[in-house]
Amino acid sequence: MPTLTLAQGTIDYQDVGPRESGVPPVVLIHGALVDGHLWDPVTEILAEQGIRSIVPTMPLGSHRHPMPDADLSPVGQARLIRDIVEALDLHDITLVGNDTGGALCQFYLHEFGDTVGRVVLLNCDCFEKFPPFPFNAIFPVLRVQAVIKPMLAAMKPAAIRHSPLGFGLLVTDPPPELTASWLAPAAGSAEVRADIARFLATVDSKSLTPMTEALAGFTKPATVVWGMADKAFRPSLGRRLAARFPDADFVPVEGSRTFVSQDRPAALAEAIVAIGRR
Repeated sequence: MPTLTLAQGTIDYQDVGPRESGVPPVVLIHGALVDGHLWDPVTEILAEQGIRSIVPTMPLGSHRHPMPDADLSPVGQARLIRDIVEALDLHDITLVGNDTGGALCQFYLHEFGDTVGRVVLLNCDCFEKFPPFPFNAIFPVLRVQAVIKPMLAAMKPAAIRHSPLGFGLLVTDPPPELTASWLAPAAGSAEVRADIARFLATVDSKSLTPMTEALAGFTKPATVVWGMADKAFRPSLGRRLAARFPDADFVPVEGSRTFVSQDRPAALAEAIVAIGRR
C-alpha cells in the first residue's frame, strides 16, 4: 500500500482506478476503529466505471503508523485530509464520508469547502449526535487508554465482534477477517491506542453542531445516502441532515445499516457516479 509522509506523520492510502478520468476524483473518509478497506466493494465498482478513488487510512484507531505529535482533533483531522488532497494534487473532489468520517467531512467543508466540488454523506454523526447512542456511552470509556486493550481482547471471538457490542449495529454480515483486521492495529500497539484515546477525548457534540448547521452555506451538489436499517444513525437524522444543504438529494438504502459500502455497495456507487456527473 502506498504511503504519504506529511507534517503530521505517515499515512497509508489506496489509489484505485484510472489516474486520468473525465469524472472528478473521489476521496472517501472512514470512521473510528475501521480503515480504508471499508470502502473496497465501492471503489472496485467505481474503478470499473473509470473513476479514481483515493482512500486514506485516517488515524482513528485502525491505522498502522502512530501519530504521537499530531493534532488528532476533528479540526486536526480535517487539516490532515486537506494535506492529503494537496499532496496528491487533487482538485474538484467528490468528498464521501461515513460514520465518524462523515463528521470529519463536515469540519473539512467548513474550513476547506473550496476544494470540494460535491459531497456524499452516508449515515454519520451530525448535529448533537456526536456520537449517537449507544456509542455516546462507549466513547468516554475508550478515552482511558488502559481500558482499550482489554476491551479489544474481548472482541477477539467473531461472535462478540459482530454482536451489538462490536460492529453488529453498523454492518449486517461483514467478513470476519475484515473486522479482525480493523481491531488488530490498536490491539497490538500502545501508540495506536494512545492515538485513538486522544481523538476520542476531543469528540464533543457542541463542536459538531455548528459544523452541521453551517452546511446551509455549502451551495454545491450534495447527496445524503442513508442505510434505513440503522439503529444508531436513524433515518430521521439522515433526512434532517439532508435538509441542511441547499442542493441535496436524500437516497434511502433499504436493508443497510451504517456501513452502506459493505451492506449495499452498488447503491452507494450509483449515487457517487450520479453526483459526479452533475
